[in-house]
Amino acid sequence: RHPLALVQVRERRAHLRFDKVFTIYLSTEGGLSRGIGRNISQQGLFVETREPLTLGERVKVTFAGEDGTEMTCLCEVRYQVALSYGRKDGRAGNSRGVGLRIVAYEVAEDQPLLLVARERVMH
Repeated sequence: RHPLALVQVRERRAHLRFDKVFTIYLSTEGGLSRGIGRNISQQGLFVETREPLTLGERVKVTFAGEDGTEMTCLCEVRYQVALSYGRKDGRAGNSRGVGLRIVAYEVAEDQPLLLVARERVMH
């Protein structure tokens, strides 16, 4: 037997993921931009973006529903990725994205953000 045959890989993700694609709006010090939210959990999400964001930067993320409802949360940029992939037509494709950790939820426009209770994870 191979020595690694008995090694089990533990899934680091403790929370369920909502694997649906959403258009989201990012509010940063530089202004407002749009992105694609994916792989959403109660702890965070991945966002495909055109512009890079600074690690540790705080951004407001707004999810807009088709019925006009909105939900906003305050997030912290945890990591960045740049992806290069092959398209079906044979050309190269590129994408950029950021991993965001949810820090707080906005419960109403006229009320302060509701902080998410969790341990602080150091970079």
